[in-house]
Amino acid sequence: MNHKIKKGRIWEFLKDFFAINLGMATYALGWAAFLLPYHITTGGMTGMFAILYYLTKFPISAAVLISNAILLIIAFKPLGWKFVGKSAYAAIALSFFLEMGQQIMTNADGTLMQVLGPGQDSMACVLGAILNGLGIGIVFLSGGSTGGWDIIAALVNKYKNISFGRALLILDFVVIASCWPIFHDVRMVVFGYVTLVVYTYALDMLINSTRQDIQFIIFTNKPDEICQRIISETCHSVTSMDGEGFYSHQNIKVLITIVHKREAVTILRMIQETDPGAFVSQSRAEGVYGNGFKTIRA
Repeated sequence: MNHKIKKGRIWEFLKDFFAINLGMATYALGWAAFLLPYHITTGGMTGMFAILYYLTKFPISAAVLISNAILLIIAFKPLGWKFVGKSAYAAIALSFFLEMGQQIMTNADGTLMQVLGPGQDSMACVLGAILNGLGIGIVFLSGGSTGGWDIIAALVNKYKNISFGRALLILDFVVIASCWPIFHDVRMVVFGYVTLVVYTYALDMLINSTRQDIQFIIFTNKPDEICQRIISETCHSVTSMDGEGFYSHQNIKVLITIVHKREAVTILRMIQETDPGAFVSQSRAEGVYGNGFKTIRA
């Protein structure tokens, strides 16, 4: 048993390791291929260092690595080694992929290659933001942290009555708004906020789509048949409860089961074939953990 648990933990670690690297590579691609070449920034610590890069050409990868090292030293005691460890690895991976991406996208004259061609700022903004959101979403789903603002927000949340999300949002708005007094360019501010909105939407879509399962509440006179089909034809179980119709005062069985989104049509067909007169409620269940679903990550 201990051997199986150990093997499972190693497998989980390897999956998380791959996911964090994939997420950071996707995030870095968004910056190197679309945002930086078109002089676009957004929120987050990377957005702040993009502004620094536009001003001084100081490498973003180096700025990310140095700033995260300082923040993680400060955060080690209050936030613990587990949070700091994941954040440290994410910062190193992000720095590596940013540097590699910029080198690949740099022309012989030192300028960054505009893969979409000149004047395609809007499309570059959207594509870069989508890649940013997907990359961060992959890291979050693996239980990782991206470092940067996450560290500051976690510290603020620990000592002040400000939510984690609100702290991040305030920091993002400040970074984007700073483009105006520095560059006096309305375009940068507008594209910065558009990038933030698209990035947030892509992040939410990825996270919510992977956490969407379906809960069925089934009122039926044929509970045994339906339960047997669900148990034998899927990997899920069913909870059975006794119910009574208030108007008719007739006894009826109430079945509750949660299945993956892709299995919803299969369950509905089972019910239709077994008890066409059943009353069924179907609703979305987000964040289902336990046997047959996701493992709880502490």
